[in-house]
Amino acid sequence: MLNNLPFFPPQASTGASQVDALYFYLIGISVVMSTLIAGLLAGFAIRYRRKSRADRTGALDGSMKLEVIWTIIPFLVAMSIFAWGASVYVHLSRPPDDAMSILVVGKRWMWKLQHLNGRREINELHVPVGRAVKLTMTSEDVIHSFFVPAFRVKADVLPGRYTSLWFAPTRPGRYHLFCAEYCGTRHSGMVGWVVVMQPEEFQAWLGGEARDVAPARAGERLFTNLGCASCHNPGSGARGPSLQGVFGATVALKGGARASADESYLRESILDPQAKVVDGYDVLMPTFRGLVGEEGLMQILEYLKTLEPPPAPSGEKPRP
Repeated sequence: MLNNLPFFPPQASTGASQVDALYFYLIGISVVMSTLIAGLLAGFAIRYRRKSRADRTGALDGSMKLEVIWTIIPFLVAMSIFAWGASVYVHLSRPPDDAMSILVVGKRWMWKLQHLNGRREINELHVPVGRAVKLTMTSEDVIHSFFVPAFRVKADVLPGRYTSLWFAPTRPGRYHLFCAEYCGTRHSGMVGWVVVMQPEEFQAWLGGEARDVAPARAGERLFTNLGCASCHNPGSGARGPSLQGVFGATVALKGGARASADESYLRESILDPQAKVVDGYDVLMPTFRGLVGEEGLMQILEYLKTLEPPPAPSGEKPRP
C-alpha cells in the first residue's frame, strides 16, 4: 500500500513494514492528542469568552476519577510506544547468524565497500534479494551515517569504532544510499546506490570480474608482514597470547577484569596495546597506529575470525 504513496520511499526490506507501522502509530497518537487539545482549547475559548453568559460557578475542588483517567490512559499509551519501539529495535539490532557480511569504510566523500570474496565497490553495493546482509562499518576521518531510506535503516559510521546494521531486501531494484550526517563541504555528494539482484544474477556478478584478494587472505599477509606471528604463535614461551580461536572468546585481563574479544576489543589491542593487557603477559607489543589503516585493520580482524581454537587435550571438552 505504502509503495504507491507519493514522496514516500518504497518498502524494500523485511524491517521496513515494522518501522512504518510504528511511525504511523506515533503519527496517529499525535494527531488524536493534538486534535483533542486543540478542540478543547477552542471550545473553552468560545464558551467562556469574555462577556459570555456561561455558568462559571461550582468549580471542582478535585476528582479522583478524573485524576485516575488522565494518569492511566497516557501511561498505557506511553508503555505501548515503549514496548513496540523496543520490539522493533531488538529486531533491527540482531542480524541472523547466516547474514552475509560486508565491510564498509566511510571516507570524505565516498563509501568504500568490500565483499568477503575480495570484490570491492565505491558508492554502490550489490546484494541478493531475500538474503540478510550485515554491514560492519567504520570511518577514516569524521562521523558519517549510512542511510538507505527504502530499507528504513540508518546507523552512524564513527572514526575509531565499529558500528553495524543489517537488512534483508525483499524487492529487486536500485535504491538510494545517503550519508545522513553532515561531514564537510561535499556532504551532499556522498551518495550512492544499493542494487538488489536475483540470487543467480548476484552470484554471476560477484564472480564475474577481476577482484582483489579476499579480506581474510589480505589480513593474513598483513599479520605476517607486520611480524605479529613471532609473538602470538601458539607455542610455549610466546611473548604474547595465542590468537587461535580468540575472536568471540572471553579474555582474562590484568587486575581480574574480563573482556569479550570482539571487533572493538581486538582493534583497540592493535592500536593501543596498553589499554587492556592480557593476564600473564607484559606490555611488549608496540602500537600499530599510523602503520595500519582502517581497511587493513578490518582485514586483520577477518583473518583472526578464521583462526580455529586449538584442539582440546584428550579427556577435556573443547572450548566453546
